[in-house]
Amino acid sequence: MLVPELSGDPRPGPGMFRTFRETNVAEREFDARRARPGIPEATVARLPLYHRVLVGLADDGVGTVSSDALAGAAGVSPAKLRKDLSFLGSYGTRGVGYDVSHLLDQIGRELGNSLEWPVVVVGVGHLGHALANYGGFTSRGFRLVALLDADPSREGEVISGMTVRPVSDLASLVEQENIAIGVIATPVEAAQEVADALVAAGVRSILNFAPVVLSVPDEVDVRRVDLASELQILAFHEQRKTSAHLVRQAVGGVGR
Repeated sequence: MLVPELSGDPRPGPGMFRTFRETNVAEREFDARRARPGIPEATVARLPLYHRVLVGLADDGVGTVSSDALAGAAGVSPAKLRKDLSFLGSYGTRGVGYDVSHLLDQIGRELGNSLEWPVVVVGVGHLGHALANYGGFTSRGFRLVALLDADPSREGEVISGMTVRPVSDLASLVEQENIAIGVIATPVEAAQEVADALVAAGVRSILNFAPVVLSVPDEVDVRRVDLASELQILAFHEQRKTSAHLVRQAVGGVGR
């Protein structure tokens, strides 16, 4: 699950971004990466973690990093890290590790960071405001091009220098800006209707913050960010830790 960080100063990434429509070369590179088979979804989900750690290492002037150090910073096992990177054709050098700059560039290409992805956010409530004000999209290859809302009273409101537009403008915006990704930040009851509108306009990738499973065509990729569910998962683990602690206390009391 990919959850955007909504605080902190963005770090500039290496290299310059190209617009998705800039050259046929960029489009061919993108098509070639999509055509590459065999990278599991779980590995894809961890690539942004590795990329973020590598950006920090590069900023600190680190030239090489061991698999143990990189795995520890990313919160995974060294074996899992090495397996993940092997899908990218990167195996490192025994006794030396991975070249930070090369691996950063390699993962960035796989994630499409060398391109610039236009993004639209639909829904400008509290979450929509937070997303609009987040400064880290650009450094990761995303350009927020539009904020939309179905509430007529929000139309014309300026958020982070961007004017809120009606949802009826969606289709024309997708065509004009070549929007690749749509973000749904609406109440749950409006999410499916917004998803339908995004799909009808030609958007094929959706990040959904509404706690509902969307019905979309097979060719549309959807990532769901359900904060309440994540909190429930944490509560589950916390409950298990608490129960284990009480059991240990009880056993210790019996032994005395």
